Amino acid sequence: MAGSGASPHSPDSPLARAEHFVWLTARVLEQRRFAYHFLGGDADAVEAALAAYQGDDGGYGHALEPDLRGPVSQPLHTAHALRVLDSVGRLGGQRVERMCRYLTEVSTRDGALPALHPSQRGYPAAPFVPVVDDPPSALLTTGPVVGLLHRNQVWHAWLFRATDFCWAAVDALEASHPYEVEAAVAFLDGAPDRSRAEAAADRLGRLVREQGLAVLDPARIAEYPVAEGYAPGEHHFPYDYAREPGSLARRWFTDEEMGRSLDHLAGGQRADGGWPIRWRAWAPGTELECRPMVTIEALRTLHAHGRAIG
Repeated sequence: MAGSGASPHSPDSPLARAEHFVWLTARVLEQRRFAYHFLGGDADAVEAALAAYQGDDGGYGHALEPDLRGPVSQPLHTAHALRVLDSVGRLGGQRVERMCRYLTEVSTRDGALPALHPSQRGYPAAPFVPVVDDPPSALLTTGPVVGLLHRNQVWHAWLFRATDFCWAAVDALEASHPYEVEAAVAFLDGAPDRSRAEAAADRLGRLVREQGLAVLDPARIAEYPVAEGYAPGEHHFPYDYAREPGSLARRWFTDEEMGRSLDHLAGGQRADGGWPIRWRAWAPGTELECRPMVTIEALRTLHAHGRAIG
């Protein structure tokens, strides 16, 4: 249990090194998440830490997603909160009902979510997430939210139109942007219509391979393109699309390709015990807050695919 003394893991293991990094640098939420996933910690502690970011409107703010600063609730923050609750088996109940009411209130005309609500104006935000007065619907935000709610059998009136939007957006997607593909996979992995989801995933997988949107051989990484507007070196790998073996995206890659990408992920742990961020660091505090989050996800991904971390 966290706080009970020295780590039970080998001091040279990836997990023990990451634990030191988390205690040294992470926010309370990421400390609680690390303790839950790797040290036998309690889900109640994760929920308590997450609650500090929730606003009176049922959404989440206060830089829960570090690239958006300020107190106002935002869809990206709320999507992040849903992922945290899902990861500890607590995505349900009155809290999620309040979150769905918030999502309804900030939806666009077609019932989906914008990447950024105009209420962010006046507060710091990453330059790659622009604030506009009438933001369009975004698969990037809507897909993961809808997929998680379906996967957890959460039913709310908001979901009907948002689901229709996701299907239309996925069917129209011509890839080119890895984060949009990841959002599409998050939706498809939870979508109730499994045969349609499998067919859509097969099409996207072919596009990902044709367009070189996944680095299949890290030893030849320089040969793979970086999407327009992304940071130098902001490549994506098979594990980015298939965080768990059960993901539909796992079918896109051979065992050898997935194995190479996991080797690359494991080798990315830095001397301080944490993993780096690959996107553009636009402020010192955001990189510091994001690295423990990335570190936890790297460990969870490696563990999910059967790699030894302890």
